[in-house]
Amino acid sequence: MNKIVKYILIGVLVLGALWAAVFFIKSNSKSAITYDTSQPFISSIEKKTVATGKVVPEEEIEIKPQISGIIEKIYLEEGAKVKAGDLIALIKVVPNEQALFQARGRVNNAKVALGNAELDFNRNKTLFDKGVVSAQDFQNIQLIYDQAKLELENAQNDYQIILRGSAGGSSTANTNIRATVDGTILEIPVEEGDQVIQSNNFNDGTTIASIADLGKMIFEGKVDEGEVGKLQVGTPLKISLGAVEDVELDAKLKFIAPKGVEETGAVQFKIEGDVEEKDDVFIRAGYSANASIVLEKKDSILVIPEAVLQFDKETDKPYVEVAVGSAEEQKFERRDIETGISDGVNVEVISGLTKDDKVKHWNKTEPIKKGEEETETE
Repeated sequence: MNKIVKYILIGVLVLGALWAAVFFIKSNSKSAITYDTSQPFISSIEKKTVATGKVVPEEEIEIKPQISGIIEKIYLEEGAKVKAGDLIALIKVVPNEQALFQARGRVNNAKVALGNAELDFNRNKTLFDKGVVSAQDFQNIQLIYDQAKLELENAQNDYQIILRGSAGGSSTANTNIRATVDGTILEIPVEEGDQVIQSNNFNDGTTIASIADLGKMIFEGKVDEGEVGKLQVGTPLKISLGAVEDVELDAKLKFIAPKGVEETGAVQFKIEGDVEEKDDVFIRAGYSANASIVLEKKDSILVIPEAVLQFDKETDKPYVEVAVGSAEEQKFERRDIETGISDGVNVEVISGLTKDDKVKHWNKTEPIKKGEEETETE
């Protein structure tokens, strides 16, 4: 009887162990992952970079006064189209008292000198007519008299310029601020009543207005030092404007700065490109813009998706896994390859693969089963 019980207990233990083993295997086993594959294909790749910047006029002219004073009248507004010579503003002269006093004194001195010269001239003319004074002496006296008249005229003109800003109120008076070129007024940074300073050797002077031709626009941007070496003058650009959606302008690179400027730890080089405008698009000065630049382009080359690449942990060289045998066998072997340019989606294959190879999409994961998902959630 004891032997029978003993055998029964042993049998129960064996069955329990078998059941536990089966349960453990079933609960921890996962189905094999079936990897997708794709074949290399022939395509074209463009390696691009984007330069951020803005669209500005090719030339912007600042109009500055030739005399100091106060803005008496502004005749035009920002955005107005002007021709060279159009009147923009009028300056009221506030004369310097010391300079005005000196100019008035010079006029008085010139009048006294002219009076003396005139008396001398008239006296010697009478003697010359009688033959008492030689022609040479009379010519010298007449020259002094003529010079005295010119000196008075010059002194009076200087006095009027200091007092009113103009000697005769002509269209070229210093008080009249006129456009020097054809274009559009971009900005008038002064208002009526503002005091302005003339342009001289020690001061740039106050800007009355800035004028530019909006028909000649350029793109100004910056590129990183790692890409500037691949740029060439004449390279086509595609300009997209931040303020105008779904519009792309053509441009051509015309300038690459010979010297870079360090910004936030990176060296940036300034570039410029002539923008070809469209009749149906009005471009305002200062629009933010991005320029797409093709750094390198290759046509009809063998490529693979960049996502299938793997990199050796020690050498950091690229490789892929290529299917060997049938698709059902899911057997793969490592294949070292040499790559070329990439556009971020596809990469050029220089060597190591053919069009007939089937490359493993290695990063596929097995879907989580419903029961396992509920367990993880708990």
